[in-house]
Amino acid sequence: MSIKDKLPAGTLLGFGTAPLGNMFRDIPEAEAAATVDAAWDHGIRYFDTAPFYGAGLSEIRLGRALARRNRDDYVLSTKVGRLILDEVEDASARDLGEKGGLFATGRPNKMVNDYSADATLRSIEDSLRRLGTDRLDIVWVHDIAQDFYGDEWLARFESARTGAFRVLTRLREEGVIKAWGLGVNRVEPIELTLDLAEAQPDGFLLAGRYTLLDHARALQRLMPAAAARRAEIVVGGPYSSGILAGGAHFEYQTAPAEIVARVERIKAVARRHGVGIKAAALQFSLANPAVAAVIPGASRPERIAEDMAALAETIPAEFWREMREQKLVAADAPLPGDHA
Repeated sequence: MSIKDKLPAGTLLGFGTAPLGNMFRDIPEAEAAATVDAAWDHGIRYFDTAPFYGAGLSEIRLGRALARRNRDDYVLSTKVGRLILDEVEDASARDLGEKGGLFATGRPNKMVNDYSADATLRSIEDSLRRLGTDRLDIVWVHDIAQDFYGDEWLARFESARTGAFRVLTRLREEGVIKAWGLGVNRVEPIELTLDLAEAQPDGFLLAGRYTLLDHARALQRLMPAAAARRAEIVVGGPYSSGILAGGAHFEYQTAPAEIVARVERIKAVARRHGVGIKAAALQFSLANPAVAAVIPGASRPERIAEDMAALAETIPAEFWREMREQKLVAADAPLPGDHA
């Protein structure tokens, strides 16, 4: 099993479509469609979405934008764990834990957490309808540990273990989907899943936990264990909610002073070596052998071109050497060029 084998050949960069769900701002329909078109025109053939992103808005927009493309020419992943209901509510007042208010201008449909077998099957059917497609390639179990500190996440994990995990394993065996895993922003549920003899995930989508700003915990156990199992990591949120790409957010909130200060230190090193911080962020995540691809999000077409340029940028070894000396990356973190 390997998630890398399920992605289009040569894929390093995919497109994370959370912004298309009106993340942080109300995005015009034409702008959303143009952004997907820009990703396609730049050769991106892996697209990730989720019902959570704007209560289905991201799926709807992505499906419309891909409708004229040959379905065999791209890989599509979405997520289970939240059902989108017909009932509406005040989207700006949703209690979504650490992600509260993230999609305040998304669709007003009510969302409920449900990782049971029946809900997993219903979620897949609903996603197929919103996306306007007849099949999914990869399905991630979403945000099991959204609110990690407390007992609730353990109950959520157990529900997923006996529900979503088993359903997705069966669907993969039947050839309905090609792969499954967890889509989370905590390392702990992935580590726990890797320890389960009964679970056979193909890989994991880990958001915000293997970036220039936050990678020490993942290096301790997760990355070696994932590589050993050939259950590679797709890195989501490589710009740490935007703070590494000129934005003001970290962990879906306004970045605290200590994070802003750390980013300024990274920028100072980058300026000394003539390096783009987006290039450093993307290439750092990809340097780990356990990483299959990175999927930054974008809501403007020009951001896609920036990502492609960042991926191709040549970064001098001296930059990475100073980053280590300044303790801005962990001493044991694989860096570009380490194995050249």
